[in-house]
Amino acid sequence: MTDRLGELTAAGVAVWLDDLSRSRLTGGNLDQLRREKHVVGVTTNPTIFAKALSDADAYNWQLRDLAARGVTVDEAVRMLTTYDVRWACDVMRPAYDASAGVDGRVSIEVDPRLAHETEKTVAEAKALWWLVDRPNLFIKIPATLAGLPAITATLAEGISVNVTLIFSLERYTAVMEAFLAGLEQAKANGHDLTKIGSVASFFVSRVDTEIDNRLDKIGGDAAKALKGRAGVANAQLAYERYTEVFSSERWQALADAGAHPQRPLWASTSTKNPDYRDVIYLEELIAPGTVNTMPESAMNAYADHGETRGDTVTGSYGTARKVMSDLAEAGVDFGDVVAVLEREGVQKFEASWQELLAGVRESLEAAAEGSRRPNAAAQGHGEKAEQAGGNA
Repeated sequence: MTDRLGELTAAGVAVWLDDLSRSRLTGGNLDQLRREKHVVGVTTNPTIFAKALSDADAYNWQLRDLAARGVTVDEAVRMLTTYDVRWACDVMRPAYDASAGVDGRVSIEVDPRLAHETEKTVAEAKALWWLVDRPNLFIKIPATLAGLPAITATLAEGISVNVTLIFSLERYTAVMEAFLAGLEQAKANGHDLTKIGSVASFFVSRVDTEIDNRLDKIGGDAAKALKGRAGVANAQLAYERYTEVFSSERWQALADAGAHPQRPLWASTSTKNPDYRDVIYLEELIAPGTVNTMPESAMNAYADHGETRGDTVTGSYGTARKVMSDLAEAGVDFGDVVAVLEREGVQKFEASWQELLAGVRESLEAAAEGSRRPNAAAQGHGEKAEQAGGNA
């Protein structure tokens, strides 16, 4: 059988899973994906955790303990999510060790309600770093205007960062500047640069969704011909920008000190339009030194029928620029597109966070009520805590 995900890996793309849940950990699914599907990293976000924690049964024993302690809902969410992320870090540790710290990373996001508050974001990043206490952790910080200085400050503390919600080349350039400044400060602060990692999560399919809607309103054959092309073109031009920045003398000075480059990570890579090939955002964004984080459904689709045609990015810059130029001529204001996407991205994660808080609040109340009735103690508590490398 053809090992298509192995071919993707050999082409320089790190395969990461865009999902995490307690059931994946207890059932061994995450470890199986690492061993059999070339998965070398994990990303999470508030929406993923809201879905995971909706399965209260998987978290019952920990919820009972948290309820008994009378913790706040916010603290309970942090204990539940960092427990899973710590456990996932341990599962992915072999990939971290095998890649000298480049892969094997697991991401957890700062509270999305802090997306426009720099100092609180940095404080939250530190708290998460301390709570999880694993070297292969990534703290996710959104690439908002307030997030940029937070990225620099967090890296300066020696904390690894996954920058999320990047939609435009201009903001991506600012993210790379924040990364370089952060590493320079980390070096000045005496941190070992070989231990600090970072990726820049460039969102893909959401760009097409927003632009396709605008093209439908514009109408006509020329507009129709541009549908489904912006997301890939935008990401391809981002990779061009990446190669420019990470071949500079400024970067070389950091590389000489042991720093790893901030790799582009293609996020939002499952297709939203059923008319598009389901692996288009995997096949068209193959380039050395990149990460593609995907839900397991997209991973399975690529394993079944994905085509690895070598580097599909580097030779595409001219075509990509033409696509962006044609979009502007058609009347698509790309600056407005990315502003809308960033605003909606933060709002969606805030909404998921509120959903998460509400679900945990309900579960805590149910657990507290249950503890007032005679029942048997939760079994396997100590074993589970030891497996996850921590406790509630």
